[in-house]
Amino acid sequence: MTIRIISQDTAEYKQMIALRITALLEPIEVPANYIVPEKEKDDILIAALDGGDLIGCCILTSAGKGQVQLRQMAVRPDYQGKRIGVRIINFAEQVAREKGFGILTMNARNPVIGFYEKCGYEIAGNEFFEVGIAHHKMQKKLA
Repeated sequence: MTIRIISQDTAEYKQMIALRITALLEPIEVPANYIVPEKEKDDILIAALDGGDLIGCCILTSAGKGQVQLRQMAVRPDYQGKRIGVRIINFAEQVAREKGFGILTMNARNPVIGFYEKCGYEIAGNEFFEVGIAHHKMQKKLA
């Protein structure tokens, strides 16, 4: 398995969109057009690949003031439980540090808060609803 930054003009990006739709959007009945590639043109696109197959991903979006937001984190269901998510997070944190960000934030769905806490993230606000489901803002200072 390799984890790397990809660009939008690749087959991997098309696979990333498909994974986000099936793993994140379809289960909560959010339409695929929620993903707008034009809005992601300045983002850092991170892909975990097994051979040529995309098995996990996330996106880093600048949030200003030295902060970057991790978004759209997904691991293919048949690869979950194999620490791929942890490896994606570690890679994303490394990239964020290299780009000069001091804090990584995310809007975490409530069922996965425990995963992010194990990765060193803390809840940084009250519960809120996004795309119809409960979330908490979480963050971690990057050393």
